[in-house]
Amino acid sequence: QVHLAESGGGLVQAGGSLRLSCAASGRTVSNDVMGWFRQAPGKEREFVAAIRWTGDYIEYADSVKGRFTISRDNTKATVYLQMSSLKPEDTAAYYCAVSRKLSKAPDDYVHWGQGTQVTVSS
Repeated sequence: QVHLAESGGGLVQAGGSLRLSCAASGRTVSNDVMGWFRQAPGKEREFVAAIRWTGDYIEYADSVKGRFTISRDNTKATVYLQMSSLKPEDTAAYYCAVSRKLSKAPDDYVHWGQGTQVTVSS
């Protein structure tokens, strides 16, 4: 019922920036948490960042802290991931997802988008 659509991925040089967007449609609940995850080939899906629609919960993975910023626009039902100082190791498919509770665990997220590819070249 909830549909998530990521956009904004692409190819960028190391040190550059990208902004990913995740547009949510269907039923949205204010206490829900929106998370960003990424998965590189041969790697497990890993937590990147999360934010509650109410804005009272924000978390980042240590690997992106200080470089990535998660934000939301409730009027557009859209969550953003502003990525700066990108590194080749940030290369992955990036997914947004919805959880009913505060969590960094992929299994707690019940709706997922199809992903958008981010490739960082050196």
